Order: sequence, then C-alpha cells, then structure tokens
Amino acid sequence: MTTRDTARSQSASQAAQAPHAASVAGTVGATSANATAADDDIEILDIARKEDTDERRGRRWFKRFSGRPFPGWLYAFLFILFDLAAVATLQWGVSLKSTRVKLSSPTVGWGFVTKMWTDGNFVLVLNALLLGLIYLILLMLTNRFWIATPVFLAAAIIVAVIEHFKVQIRYEAVLPSDLNFLKADKSNLLSFMPPGAHWTIIGACAVFVGVLIVCFLLYRMDGRSGRLLRFDNVGLNVTVRLLLILLPGMFFTLYSMQVSTVGSWAKTFATVMGDKPSMWDSVYDAQRNGPLVSFTRQLNPRIMEKPANYSEATMKKLAAKYAKEATTINESRSANMTDSTVIYVLSESFSDPSRVPGLKVNKDSMPNIRKIKSGTTSGLMLSSGYGGGTANLEYMGLTGMSMANFDSSLSSPYQQLVPSEHWVPTINQMWGAAKFSEAFHPYESSMYSRATNYVKFGFSHFYTLTGDGEGNDIIKYQDKIDESPYVSDEATYKSALEEIAKTDDNQFIQIITMQNHMPYNDWYKDNDFTAESTDPSQPLEKDETKSIETYQKGASLTDEATAAFLEELDKLDKPVTVVFYGDHLPGIYETASADTNNSLALHLTDYFIWSNKASGSSQGEKIDNSAYSSPNFFVAQAAEHMDAKVSPYLAFLTEMHEKISAMEPPVVNTIQGWDRIPEGQNIYLDSDGNPMAESDFDDETKQLLADYKLIQYDITAGKNYLKDSGFMDLP
Repeated sequence: MTTRDTARSQSASQAAQAPHAASVAGTVGATSANATAADDDIEILDIARKEDTDERRGRRWFKRFSGRPFPGWLYAFLFILFDLAAVATLQWGVSLKSTRVKLSSPTVGWGFVTKMWTDGNFVLVLNALLLGLIYLILLMLTNRFWIATPVFLAAAIIVAVIEHFKVQIRYEAVLPSDLNFLKADKSNLLSFMPPGAHWTIIGACAVFVGVLIVCFLLYRMDGRSGRLLRFDNVGLNVTVRLLLILLPGMFFTLYSMQVSTVGSWAKTFATVMGDKPSMWDSVYDAQRNGPLVSFTRQLNPRIMEKPANYSEATMKKLAAKYAKEATTINESRSANMTDSTVIYVLSESFSDPSRVPGLKVNKDSMPNIRKIKSGTTSGLMLSSGYGGGTANLEYMGLTGMSMANFDSSLSSPYQQLVPSEHWVPTINQMWGAAKFSEAFHPYESSMYSRATNYVKFGFSHFYTLTGDGEGNDIIKYQDKIDESPYVSDEATYKSALEEIAKTDDNQFIQIITMQNHMPYNDWYKDNDFTAESTDPSQPLEKDETKSIETYQKGASLTDEATAAFLEELDKLDKPVTVVFYGDHLPGIYETASADTNNSLALHLTDYFIWSNKASGSSQGEKIDNSAYSSPNFFVAQAAEHMDAKVSPYLAFLTEMHEKISAMEPPVVNTIQGWDRIPEGQNIYLDSDGNPMAESDFDDETKQLLADYKLIQYDITAGKNYLKDSGFMDLP
C-alpha cells in the first residue's frame, strides 16, 4: 500500500469515528441530565415521605388511645370530674361579695368543699348528686359522652352567668318565680345586664371554648368515640337507656316536689346531707347550700291543706256573711281609715328586757314607750319568732293572715309564697294607687326578697341602703350610733318623716328598723345599763351579759327616738295613726331560754296604736281587748281605734279577734331558723293572755277559725273566688 492510500485510510477512519464520538457525548450528556432529574424526584419524594411520616406519627399519637376504647372506670372518673366542674361553675355564679354588714359568714369557694371534713356537712355531695342526675339523663338521651358533656357544661355556664348578673344587679339568687318573669317580660332581658357584662360573657365563652377543645381531644383519643352503651341487641340498648332516663328523672322530680315538705323523705335526706335553709337571704342561702339545692327547695312548697268544703259557692256565701257583719259594725262608726295616714313601725327586736324571766336589770329601757302605752291602745304581741323570723311578722301585719293557718312546711311566705301568687291583697292597697304607699328599711332591699315583693304589694317606693339598683329610692339618712354597724332608728324616722310631711295626701307608710338587729357586741359608749341573774347560783355567762347590756342600751335609744318621732307627727296638720310593734325578742337570753317553761314569755313583745292631735277623738282612745294581740289583727284593731269603717275582711278579723286575742304557730326557745315551723300545737291566747286549747273552743270560735282557713286558702293557694267579690273593699 502506498503512502497516499495509508493517509486516505486514516482519514476515513477518523471520519467514521466522529459521529460515534458525538453519539457517545450525547449519551453521556443525556445520562447526566437524567441523573439530575432523578435527583430532583428523589428530593421531592423524600419531602413527601417526611410529611407523610409526620402525619402518621400524629395519627399514631392518637391511635395509642383510639385503638383502645376508654374503660368504664375512666368514664366514671370523667363523669364525676365534669359533674364537680358544673357544681363549681354554679357556685361561682352566686359567690359575689357584698359590701353590706354580714349577719354571718357564708362558706363559699374552697370552704364549700372543706366543710365536709370540718363540719360533717355534705351539701356539696347533694349538689353533685342532683346535677349528676341531669347529666346522666343527657348522656342517655344522646348515648354520646362527648356530645352530652359540652351541652351539660354549657348549660351550667349559662345559668351561672345569669346568677352572677342577678346577684350583681339585685343581690338576689335566681328563684322559681323568675321563670314567670321570663314568660311575661323576655323582651326586657337585656335591660337587666350590669355594666361590664360583655366581659363576663366573653370570659364565659372562652371557658366554653376551652371545654370544647378538651372534649374534642378526648373524643379523638377515645376509641369508642364516647358511645356509652354498645349492646348488639338493639332492644336491650333502648331499654337500658330508657331506664337510665326515667329513673333519675323520677328521682329528681320527686325530690324537687317533696323537699320543701316537712317530714318527707326528700326533706329528711337533704337535711342529713347538710342543707340548712337560710331563707332571709337568697344569695346567702345559695352560697351556703348550693344554687340548685336552694332553688329546688322553693319549687313546690306546701302552702296549706285544702278545706273540705272549699268551693265557689262556699266562698260566695262566706263573703255575703261578712259583708253583712261589716254593715252592722259600720253603723256605729263614722270615720274612714283612708282619711288618715297610717304608719306601721316594725321595730327590730324591740321588747322589754325587764319581762325576761330570771333577769334583773338596773333601770328601765323603755320609759317613754311605757308612758305612751299607758295612754292609748296597747298591749303585748304574741310573736312567732325568737331571735328571728322578722319577715313572717311583717307579712302577717301587712296581709291580716296568720302563720298558724299555713302548713308547717311553709316557713317563709316572702320567699316561698308571695313570688308565685297571682293575687296578693295587702292593707296598703286600701289607700288606692301605689303613689300613696311607701316603705322605709335602712338595709339591703334584697333581704327576704322585699324589693320584688313590695312592688307586688303595691308600694311606689321602697327606700333602702341599696335602693332599686339604679340609684333611686336610697334612704336619705344613714347615721349610725358609736360603733354600731346599723342605721339608727332616729335616722330612719327622720327619713320617713320628711316624706310624710312633704305631702298633704293620706298615705300608708311601712317602716322596718334595723338598729337593734343582732349581734350585740358592746357597740355603745357610756353604756350604764347592767344585767344579772336573779339566781346567784346561776349567774349569766360573760358573753350573755355583754349582749344583754348592749341590747338594753339600744332599746333605750329606740325608746327616745320613737317618742321624738311621735312628737314630730303630733305637729303635723293631718291625721296620723301609728301601729308600733317589736317583731320578736333578741336571741340572747341563753339562761332564760334553757327553761321550756319560759317559752310564752320569750315570745311576747310590746305594741301600741297611737294617733296624733290632728286625728281628733282617736287620740287617747284605748279600745277593749287590746291586752294581747298578734300582727294579723293589727289592721282591725287600728280601724276600731280610729273609729273607722271596715270591709268584710276587716269585719271578719274584728270578730276573730274578739274570740281569740292572739294566735301563732308553735314556738320554741331557739333562734328562729328556716327549716320549718316548730312541731306542736298552735298557740291561741284569750284576752287575759292564757293559752287556749282548740278542743275547748265554743262552736262560734270553731266556725270563725274554719272561715279563717277558707279565706286564707282562697287567697294563697285556692282559686281567688274572693277577689272580685268586694270582700277587701272599704265602704
């Protein structure tokens, strides 16, 4: 081969290799590009795997529990926990502090729990039991623990907020009568929201959101999703659920219907568990015993037994009978009661210490009132209380009805009866429009639910320390004496006198004082009153002595203030009649009260009916049969004292008082509580103050007493047949 051929051959070989090299280069480039793309896919896949792993880890965290249904013991534990949370929530609703002087210290907050082992009081358990019944019913209705629980707690939060608002505005707990308000006046609910209410609502909503979050997390953890009953047999499932709805429902209903009835299993059960009714203050009652226990106790009070012959025909006949009696009485009377201003003065705890058995005092605490009594209608009043029970005496005085006629379960008409009554005839209504009726009480208007009751009674103003909650009806003078925590009687009289003097209208005025309210803790400076036992072998204890001597000084200050008040009324150029009475003795006579033979003496206070100079012939009048009385007869006695004409109702009371001078339910020598009226026989006194037995009554007295029960039943528990009969109308 020649050199030229060799060169040509190499050139051809190189030319042939060039496309191959390009192909190889292309392949290498493509491989490199594919490798880069693959790396990107792997990175994305790793991220996706990481996210999937995280999600699966989260699922596994729940599945640790969701794979295992919650055991029964855990549901039971959670049930108790949420039930107690509801109790605590309701307790918060009524735990607002008051600025008033406390009569006692309610056990609120943690103390509501600790009193189980400090006092053996298990009212917390009673509240938890009652709420637990409601909770159980909700659980069985839904069969879903994590649905029923937030609903149950939401209801507790809503009720607690409502309680909180009502306590803030009116210092009063939610009562059964508020349900009637919801029906009649729901459009005005927003007007009862206190300032700053939105913050409370926001806080409550935040708490509920927290509840929802907890329930949702537990729901996710619960392998059975809160399903409580999982029987394969549908019929068995339905049967068990129905039983667990009906049985708790029946227990709760029967308990609520009977807990206010003395002697019932429910009342006994509640008492054993620690329920201690405190009816004078609904907030204190709810704080002390729990809102639900307090509420249920007032749902169905037994008012009085229905007379066997009660009917419309019977009541028409009775109304006609006493209309005829009224006509007979009015033939010899010339005045009209409403042509005068009548003032009722309920003097807190006022009585004569010198009448207390076994007590020796160094001087008279009531010389002025003793002198007043000697020259006008006066005597001793039989009280149903000792150391308490003010509102019951007040109720009897304003209505003419007697606690002796009520069932023993009805311990406080102001709380248990008046709020639900459709017709509440009170003596102030004889003066017509509400503008002619005013009341004064230098304390909180919420006590004994007076704020709402006095509106129902027809009073235009009820002047108190707290007023109507909107800055109105604040009692003007609030002076106190030395270290006493209460407004003086002098200041209270001054507030009333200004209102009485500034109008020429005749009015009905109610005054309820506070100066001599318990406790009696050496309030006064320069107190020279002393007290000691008449029996040297049984000396008074130091605390008893201090209380009695403090009380004596307070009574003497009342004596002076009352005399000065009457002097000012005497200067008015319009007729005024005053009915003054002490509601009960102070519960400080421990030595005397230890002897049951002193029961009657410890239930007799002082009263008088007095008229000013402008009343003319009524001044200095002293009617017959005034030595003994009870508040239900005061209005009839005042009419007789004033020579005033009467309605059929007052005619009846006049006749009743002629046969029975005073009447009250059984009395005991312990401070009046609100569990019940004491057991035993009613007390009836004759005109000489001697006890009378019902078995010894003559036929006329028995008939009058039967008529009394018919009248009282018709007004308080019956069908109000007397309402439109003219029975209450003055001629």
